[in-house]
Amino acid sequence: MSAHHAAAPADLPLGELIKNWTPPPLPPRAELRGEYCIVAPLDIAAHSECLFRANRRDHTHRNWTYLPYGPFHKLTDYQNWLAAECGGDDPLFFSVLDRRGQALGVASYLNIKPAAGSIEVGHINYAPPMQQTTLGTEAMYLLMKNVFALGYRRYEWKCNALNQRSRAAATRLGFTYEGTFRQMQVVKNRNRDTAWYSVIDQEWPRLAPAFQRWLRRDNFVDGRPRQSLAALTARALSGESI
Repeated sequence: MSAHHAAAPADLPLGELIKNWTPPPLPPRAELRGEYCIVAPLDIAAHSECLFRANRRDHTHRNWTYLPYGPFHKLTDYQNWLAAECGGDDPLFFSVLDRRGQALGVASYLNIKPAAGSIEVGHINYAPPMQQTTLGTEAMYLLMKNVFALGYRRYEWKCNALNQRSRAAATRLGFTYEGTFRQMQVVKNRNRDTAWYSVIDQEWPRLAPAFQRWLRRDNFVDGRPRQSLAALTARALSGESI
């Protein structure tokens, strides 16, 4: 027996044994289709102009406050940034399209670590027409569902600790707060403390029905949900049936 695999002293605690662990594959550059939206690999030629127009409806540039880039005032500047930063495999950028094929937001997988079974969702930027919509929530569901279907163990969400809107979204989507890393970055010449959240694979079988129940058409009356997703995910995480 090698020293690396030698038995540990019996009086020292160890983590759960993960039998037959096989690192999951890298997430494919493929479409994820739902009832309300399509999450498609970002295509600069097909999506950038629509994204730029939608983002321009954010007249006060609030969407860019906590992002390390932007706002972009010219389409060519936005396209150049997309070409330079968003064409790789990590981060792997997606556009969120409505059923008409209009790109209204972006999100990405990043910090992809198959050996650890860990992956993060980030660079989330929903233009005003997509904010607080069913398709925006469904996009997050599709991305999370895909991660656990691929075999990942941990799905992370990190944000500026001062970004209350992002922190509320993480909680609503069923992520668990894990702590804050102080002075983690300098972003736009300002300190950034980073709040960490996660969903783990053991929680997904309980969370998936919460999303599915919320997304059902009979959950909506005049476009408003009968049951809130925050309540459903909280019940799921507490072990209640959905």
